[in-house]
Amino acid sequence: MAKITYIEHNGTEHVIEVANGLTVMEGARDNNVPGIEADCGGACACSTCHCYVAQDWVEKLPAKDDMEADMLDFAWEPDVTRSRLTCQVKVTDALDGLVVNLPEKQI
Repeated sequence: MAKITYIEHNGTEHVIEVANGLTVMEGARDNNVPGIEADCGGACACSTCHCYVAQDWVEKLPAKDDMEADMLDFAWEPDVTRSRLTCQVKVTDALDGLVVNLPEKQI
């Protein structure tokens, strides 16, 4: 289990314990965090679960695969370094303390 902090665009923080094996997106969805729409349900077929990973976590996460990188081209104001699709980040104990910022909107 990992505690993940989701920060809405307006600064509201949600600190949620997410079970190992789920994705960061599922943690947000299951706990009604505003700002993660997840229209495709986690199939990496849209960009509506886009987030900005806190800078100190960028190197700690597994690298993006090509599919995720391609989908991020459709996200709202993607950041080459910090943008991730939360549906592609699996939760493990190593993610305890992860902080993600949510964009102004999802497209």
